Amino acid sequence: MSENKTPLEQLTVEGFKSIQSLQDFKLTNLNVLIGGNGAGKSNFIELFRMISSMMRVGGLKEFIQSNADAYLFGGIKQTPKIHIKMLFGQNGYEFELAPTEDGFFLINAEKRHYLQRNTTKDLGNGHFDPQLLKDKDLEGYNYSHNASWYTYNAICNWQPYHFHDTSILAGMRRYQDVGHNEKLFFDASNIAPFLFYLNQQHIECYRNIIETIRLVIPFFDDFILRPNQQEQIRLNWRQKGLNDYPMRPSQLSDGAMRFICLTTALLQPNSPSTIIIDEPELGLHPYAIGILAELFQAASEKMQVIISTQSPALVDYFDAKDVIIVNRLHGASEFKRLNPDELTHWLEDYSLGELWHKNIISGHPSHELY
Repeated sequence: MSENKTPLEQLTVEGFKSIQSLQDFKLTNLNVLIGGNGAGKSNFIELFRMISSMMRVGGLKEFIQSNADAYLFGGIKQTPKIHIKMLFGQNGYEFELAPTEDGFFLINAEKRHYLQRNTTKDLGNGHFDPQLLKDKDLEGYNYSHNASWYTYNAICNWQPYHFHDTSILAGMRRYQDVGHNEKLFFDASNIAPFLFYLNQQHIECYRNIIETIRLVIPFFDDFILRPNQQEQIRLNWRQKGLNDYPMRPSQLSDGAMRFICLTTALLQPNSPSTIIIDEPELGLHPYAIGILAELFQAASEKMQVIISTQSPALVDYFDAKDVIIVNRLHGASEFKRLNPDELTHWLEDYSLGELWHKNIISGHPSHELY
């Protein structure tokens, strides 16, 4: 894998939402977070949304929206700053976020690490946008690109997706500019332009997506992807046996829309190095969950997969080593990867999902002790 498509290997998080302290946590190619409601799974996923937003000018301010206090563990009186450190390939990146009086964050103690040479570059303090965005454009030492360029591009290849909004007003169901096709957007609001592009430039990939969708939506035949005179396109489709009657995206169920988006994200060409998805099983039939699990497993062979789930049925399809238990203790999220050796006896008679349901492996809602 090239330097600018490097998955995240180790993560330290201090003071972000319910994550009071997560030290040097190792991530593998397949990471399945399970736990009760409010345990902190979604906060872990949201961390990547924030980091992704930071990689464009003004992105952090847009993400925080004058509400910095809500991102601090226990509020500003308990947590004066957030600290993040990430290691990936030969590079590392860390920073602190300090709240301002008007509810935003200043980026302090920003550092870029080059692990191969054990060097660190201090990028400064007191900025609303990462100085990494500027430093990446400086000339490298004996190379056309410097370490900040590789760091920036690696982070930009960690792609969070959030396909929960499937309402009638959601972008995925509406017309979009056909030119918005370079990559699949965070919320799949450009799903039609992106699939149109795949049909034109990556036909084998497009056909693979169509065949996979048919496994879950058997009456589905194909999409009808034709830009109108305004160069706008939406996700019209054709039902088997009704070739002369085009169907609209509003005639797809919420579960069907989510599965189409998930399939496209997981089977896309030029895939991200890391894909991050919160509760992908929402609205899916049990059979569809099995297909989805196979897609995640196949995807993990070419990219890093990080998902959170509430579904024992989905967990059943993964190995114990892939599962991370998230619990809350004294108000703080704790993350622990399962040890397969400790479950050998249990797994002779039960699946992982059954062990979770029976609370043999923790991750259920529980009353906290303070």
